[in-house]
Amino acid sequence: MTMLELDRPPADDVARARDQAFAGLRAAMPPDIMAEALRCSAQLVAELPNPLELERNLVLVAFGGGKDSAYTLAFVRAMQLILDKVHGRTFRMRVATNRHAGMPRAVLENIDREYRALRLTDDPDCELLLVDGDEISEFDVDSPQREQVIRRNRLDILMTGHRTFADGRPTFCNSCNLSVFNAFGLAASYGEGADVLITGDSPQEQRQYTFWVGRLARRLRTGPTARPREGQSGFGRVLGQLDGIAQSYFADIHGPEAAGAIADRRVSSDVPDRLRFFSIYGETAYAAGDHFELLTGFLGFQFDDLAFSFTESDCANPALMAHLRGLKAERLFQRSYDEGLAEYVEFALGLMRKKDIPESLVEMMRARYDSPDALKRMRVAAEEYALETFGITEDQLVCMTYSPFAGQGEGLEQFLEREHPKLAGRLAEIHHLLAGEAADPDLLSELERISGLETSQLRVLYSRTVQAPGGGGTIDLILAGDPHKAVIETRHTHDGPNTFEQISGR
Repeated sequence: MTMLELDRPPADDVARARDQAFAGLRAAMPPDIMAEALRCSAQLVAELPNPLELERNLVLVAFGGGKDSAYTLAFVRAMQLILDKVHGRTFRMRVATNRHAGMPRAVLENIDREYRALRLTDDPDCELLLVDGDEISEFDVDSPQREQVIRRNRLDILMTGHRTFADGRPTFCNSCNLSVFNAFGLAASYGEGADVLITGDSPQEQRQYTFWVGRLARRLRTGPTARPREGQSGFGRVLGQLDGIAQSYFADIHGPEAAGAIADRRVSSDVPDRLRFFSIYGETAYAAGDHFELLTGFLGFQFDDLAFSFTESDCANPALMAHLRGLKAERLFQRSYDEGLAEYVEFALGLMRKKDIPESLVEMMRARYDSPDALKRMRVAAEEYALETFGITEDQLVCMTYSPFAGQGEGLEQFLEREHPKLAGRLAEIHHLLAGEAADPDLLSELERISGLETSQLRVLYSRTVQAPGGGGTIDLILAGDPHKAVIETRHTHDGPNTFEQISGR
């Protein structure tokens, strides 16, 4: 197979659309990347179950809408078009995007621009899916967020945040990561099912993750429902273990009696046994700095002020993680909001550099927080985002940073004295309420307003421990080994002394 063979003329409308997409990619992709796609396409053919009838193979690409997955999709599209040029036939491609409440519209607009640039919407062999919870639909840039997903995400944030003093990674990412794997399972099994899932992870990374999942499942002692079906292997087995982890995790977060909430958050594992992985890791460098012009030029990717937030280019939640650190410093530690925000920014910029994110993007993010006026602007933006996206008020965010209800209300007295002194005199009554006793309806209503949670959910928190690093609880076990955390030097009171604290985020 040579580059000269890729110049066969188009034969019909679909072929013309493919030819235009390929011409655009060839002009935008550096020659060495196109050569990588050429080599990789031949390797993919050898891995397909039907190498002589390419059109019988369905390849799945998970497209989160961020910068790295945007490049991965363009690379796989190049492979698809190369095979069509050489053989006159090619594999079918399914692209699936998992959407959560923290994904702004700007992300869907980036996806839509890339789909149009690659002419995927004009190609009958390209299936473009949007996954909202357990609902699968055709991709539509104007498709509204699903209310049930927003409610689910909101509740998970509050219930986890109230166990962790609103630490960024568990509060926002645990539930979201499990939903991503659920989307993988749903997309892989949809319709006739996929044959190959293309990933940018190296085989070593895949083995390490599989080992981590298995070890975590054992540590959590996930029950019989987590076990894979007889004969199931590969990715389906991993998804089955993740389903067990999800059930154990959400039983801890929402209480074992919350059967509906736990069932809603299961991980789909019924994928075809034939499904296999194909890694492009060894064939191309997909760091954004290596293909910035392709990304922002031909593919039309834009780094939106909301969607681009620290390490993420497809999620606004890290800005809210930073805001919560500021609130925690201001209210819980009695310092200043700006000090707490500066701690998070320094931590998150370090994460960006560890991930080899281009220095121009690191500088863009640093500049977003580099002055008192900028900090005020970002504080307002985060407040508005929390309210408009999740329906979480500033009072409810502050409440979460204290984690006052968990651990039998260990932090409740301090919280009420500082934030709601009119209720401080009713501390004993509130303890009795949280323990399950009948209470004044007005008091119930006020606690629900302050926390954003129903009384039954507050009682679950009251019966659960506050999670601390090294504590060995479910949340801590999931965070163990996660690279998105660091120990920082900080102060837990206005005038010191200095101490060390583990924080996490994105």
